[in-house]
Amino acid sequence: MTEFKVWAPRPQKVRLDVDGTVYPMTRSDDGWWSADVDARPDARYGFILDDDAKALPDPRSPRQPDGVHERSQLWQPDPGAWTDDDWPGRSIEGRAIYELHVGTFTPEGTFDSAIEKLDYLVDLGIDFVELMPVNAFGGTHGWGYDGVLWYAVHEPYGGPDGLVRLIDACHRRGLGVLIDAVFNHLGPSGNYLPKFGPYLSTGSNPWGESINIADADADEVRRYIIDCALRWMRDFHADGLRLDAVHALVDTTAIHILEELATETDALAQQLGRPLSLIAESDKNDPRLITPRDRGGYGMTAQWDDDIHHAIHAAVSGERQGYYDDFGSLEALANTLKHGYYHAGTYSSFRHRRHGRPLDTATIPATRLLAYTLTHDQVGNRAVGDRPSQNLTFGQLAVKAALALGSPYTAMLFMGEEWGSSSPFQFFSSHPEPELARATAEGRKREFAEHGWDADAIPDPQDPETFLRSKLNWGELDDGDHARLLRTYRELLALRRNEPDMADPWLDHLKIDYDEEQRWIVMHRGALAIACNLNADEVTVPVSGEVVLAWGEPVVSGDATRLEGHSFAILRAVNS
Repeated sequence: MTEFKVWAPRPQKVRLDVDGTVYPMTRSDDGWWSADVDARPDARYGFILDDDAKALPDPRSPRQPDGVHERSQLWQPDPGAWTDDDWPGRSIEGRAIYELHVGTFTPEGTFDSAIEKLDYLVDLGIDFVELMPVNAFGGTHGWGYDGVLWYAVHEPYGGPDGLVRLIDACHRRGLGVLIDAVFNHLGPSGNYLPKFGPYLSTGSNPWGESINIADADADEVRRYIIDCALRWMRDFHADGLRLDAVHALVDTTAIHILEELATETDALAQQLGRPLSLIAESDKNDPRLITPRDRGGYGMTAQWDDDIHHAIHAAVSGERQGYYDDFGSLEALANTLKHGYYHAGTYSSFRHRRHGRPLDTATIPATRLLAYTLTHDQVGNRAVGDRPSQNLTFGQLAVKAALALGSPYTAMLFMGEEWGSSSPFQFFSSHPEPELARATAEGRKREFAEHGWDADAIPDPQDPETFLRSKLNWGELDDGDHARLLRTYRELLALRRNEPDMADPWLDHLKIDYDEEQRWIVMHRGALAIACNLNADEVTVPVSGEVVLAWGEPVVSGDATRLEGHSFAILRAVNS
């Protein structure tokens, strides 16, 4: 017998449909309905609410083989599918993470095709693969942030069995796996949760109605979120989660849901005998996220740091629009690299108010913040999804890499950046509902037209070509400057692993010199100096030593080094 359960306090009657046969269900006082039925291990099932004719998928569905609008399917991994019993796991702190979108990472866009690229990632020097959301969402392709059945795996990628194969293959190669989880909103296609219970609050955020984590009857919704998070790490052997836009989780209770999740994640890690990591994405610059719980924080392992991205990108590219307005100077770059946040209780011209809070660099290591030169957001949320490689020289891309990977922070790459991929990463969707498809396309054009873009230049998210254009072109790897940049990334990542000075996580030990007028900056990491020339013309930097790694041909003479325009050199003090 199989026990079927569902939390559904709203309907007066719930029936269970298993392979076309309908069974009554019994309600308990806490709003849970249950029924014991003799069912096949792969039975299709759903719940019929009140007098509805259609069976709805299980809110905790383990599999959706026919899409998010149809019945669920029972699923358990093949007991022989896992071969990673000897995988010890590792923390993400100080490591190199590679963010990828399964659908555009390879031409086939599946978990199995991604496995074929894992040896490449190992050779590159990657420690963790971070998968953009793989939960079930409407349509065949999309970014994944409009998921509606958080427990199920997107079928076009290969479903839950494909994800098991990918994670197991990663672990066999010494790669950890992180999964991007979205708990701050639900997508518009296939969201049946409000029919079951009060999953949504009265508030809203930029992506829709907020999730009910603090209003009446929120306890079961919080349990729904936490159980889902633990499922990815326990049942699918993921080594941690990236938590999307946690600033949109409005929690007014005494114990924030992030603190609760971190506590239970640590308990699961103890039970499994391997480290588990939680990475928060937040625009608040609030160090409480990564402050240990015994010191009043939430106890997240790490946090995305957009200030580092903005400071590097604006300084190298010269862009100043929108949230780049406060960045661009070498002073801002040096200040951000030295202190973790640029806005730390300071005025933000983009927000028209004070923003952030200072990071205690004496007690919180830099490895609790992630440094990156781009992410899916920083590319895909641009009007036409253009990468820096489409606007900058290869030398500028190399300088950005040296600044991010040469810093004390945990490093993250976005797929293809290591060779300067020329493929855009555009916003794409495949909503099957015509009205929703039209509204998505029109809303995207209207949003950017309000910021001065030609509406006709904005790619249609629903056009299949928008999705296809965003796929990586792996044929570029061996091509000229692409291959040269790839070698530079490999060498930078190797330097992070092999040089003890590069492993020092304390910002108080970091020394930075710069010249605003000549546009050079030097990060001192023990005996190593990472000297970068952001100027198009050559400059002379007052630092010398043995050249360990460089883009261009630096000339060391006496106590100074001449750097070509848009280049860098990493030098080791001769007497070290």
